[in-house]
Amino acid sequence: MADKLHFDLVSPERRLFAGEVDMVVVPGEDGDFGVLPKHAPFMSVIRSGAIIITRDGVNERTFIHGGFAEVTPEGLTILAEEAIPVSEIDVAKVERELVDAREDVGFAKTEEARESAEALVSKLEAMQAVAAN
Repeated sequence: MADKLHFDLVSPERRLFAGEVDMVVVPGEDGDFGVLPKHAPFMSVIRSGAIIITRDGVNERTFIHGGFAEVTPEGLTILAEEAIPVSEIDVAKVERELVDAREDVGFAKTEEARESAEALVSKLEAMQAVAAN
């Protein structure tokens, strides 16, 4: 049997995945990276985007936002602030929320409110891009 990578994907709401996989591609802060069995240990902050889980030749995509990835000799663990299977993204709802968030940027009365609205715009744009591909 070929080597497998143990992978865990956890968000505050639930554990989305735990199991043996062939490879995971992660959107890291400094660029996408792939993790295979026996990968060298390291940690990375993750950016909003899709992880690609490859298992038995089949790819599964999940949108993640915020958090970090840790590779250890035991495998890969991603602790994400938010994680949603791409198949569960409501594209119309994301579009409506994006329109509202962009308006909020323009109406923000404080720097903190503007930065918060801009962060939401960025997350929703990433989610929209992932759902479109």
